[in-house]
Amino acid sequence: MSRLKTSYASAGRLAATRIVALTVIVFNVPTVSAKTKQSSSPTSSPSDSSLYVGTDACKTCHQPEAESFDQSPHWRTAVGEHKGPQWQGCEACHGPGKAHVDSGGDPTKILSFDRLSAKQASERCLSCHEKSEGHQNFMRSPHLRNGVGCTSCHSIHSPHSSPERQSLLASAQPVLCYGCHRDVEPDFSKPEHHRVNEGLMSCSDCHNPHGSFLRHNLRASSWQSEICVKCHVDTAGPFVLEHAPLKEEGCISCHNPHGSMNPHMLSRPQVNQVCLECHSEILATSIAPGIPSFHNQGTKFSQCTLCHVAIHGSNTDPNFFKR
Repeated sequence: MSRLKTSYASAGRLAATRIVALTVIVFNVPTVSAKTKQSSSPTSSPSDSSLYVGTDACKTCHQPEAESFDQSPHWRTAVGEHKGPQWQGCEACHGPGKAHVDSGGDPTKILSFDRLSAKQASERCLSCHEKSEGHQNFMRSPHLRNGVGCTSCHSIHSPHSSPERQSLLASAQPVLCYGCHRDVEPDFSKPEHHRVNEGLMSCSDCHNPHGSFLRHNLRASSWQSEICVKCHVDTAGPFVLEHAPLKEEGCISCHNPHGSMNPHMLSRPQVNQVCLECHSEILATSIAPGIPSFHNQGTKFSQCTLCHVAIHGSNTDPNFFKR
């Protein structure tokens, strides 16, 4: 009996030892990992005020950059002292500068955006700008996934001199966008096009370059409809009787939004050809009603919209004869 008690006691002590050891491992490992991760991040800024020298020290050597900084929207960071030196002036972006100054200007002792990847540089910018509604989707945007970061389009110290100077763009729209999106540039030179090259519109009027929940980084109207209706209000609806393509595919089911050789930026030369893409005998039983037999498609100027005037939707007529 005494041997049994002794074995039970030994087993209990062994189990307790294992539990204590496991507890130490579980609670210590995440702490060590977090510290290691924080110290290895190239974009993190320590909060120790003794590591910072202030913007005036930077101006001693970097006078041109300091002058452009004073003329940019970022000058506001130099006067905001309530959040600490890691959020002020030059060091808000480039990190603490004491080691850089003490070493006589060693470039490896300061954070340089030239040495950062697109993602790392963008993380640095978003440490301030992520609270802006227009920037919240950038980390999962198509631009960043393709290696286009904040500094790919924005030039902090040498922005393009244009009405968009406050955005610190490297060059003005649409030239900046055409640098990558060469496939859409010719559309804006077609007979029917949105007036982007003329300066009456810009790419960012319709697209959010920082990311969106819609395809092609499209912006949405205030009622979460396609951005087209922001200008083309007569097509906005909502309608009691909706035209199905508008609901399923949107405006691009019939129109090329950038430009077209056809009237009204249609995808086909004639309205009838656009309609027949859905309204045909082949698709009559699956997608849309077929063309009635009394419709003679060979008659000149017989456009569908001469009768179906409310083609974007109607509140009274299922055949879109009237609003």
